[in-house]
Amino acid sequence: MIWNNHSNLEGQHAFMSASKFQWINYTDMKLLETYNNMMAAQRGTELHAFAAQCIKLRQKLKGKDNLANYVNDAVGFGMTPEVVLYYSDVCFGTADAIKFDEKKKFLRIHDLKTGVTKVHMEQLEVYAALFCLEYHMKPGDIGMELRIYQNDDVMIFEPTAENIVPIMDKAVSFTKLIHNNNLIGV
Repeated sequence: MIWNNHSNLEGQHAFMSASKFQWINYTDMKLLETYNNMMAAQRGTELHAFAAQCIKLRQKLKGKDNLANYVNDAVGFGMTPEVVLYYSDVCFGTADAIKFDEKKKFLRIHDLKTGVTKVHMEQLEVYAALFCLEYHMKPGDIGMELRIYQNDDVMIFEPTAENIVPIMDKAVSFTKLIHNNNLIGV
């Protein structure tokens, strides 16, 4: 058999692929809804990449929409985009934009949300906990401001040590639990 060459598709997955076979049971509406959600996620990924590039280049945007507010604030505060915060191989994440002012002992983390799903500040609290673990900071010794940008609104939260320490403790204990039970090949 001489197989048709589809080298341009190697490593890719089709929306209606065999490995995502659930589509064979979808109604027309479910198919369109699922496809639309996938495209929205892809657009969100592209907007995050665009925003990160703007922040790196210190290029502010015109307008007062969600994306412009996020980019302009990050540029204005001198933040760094897309920073990986690492505690262990099973506990790390990428902050959309972050800055730690060593003189003021102040941590700032911003997160861009492009979807309509309800947001949770706990995600940013986890980033703050990971920052403290990785850089050996005591949450009570630093100030923090966490922001979520979604639907042209900004949610602002100033966590305390009481918010962050329990998350740090869980990250440490759960990482140990996984390692001690040989659940990962470390």
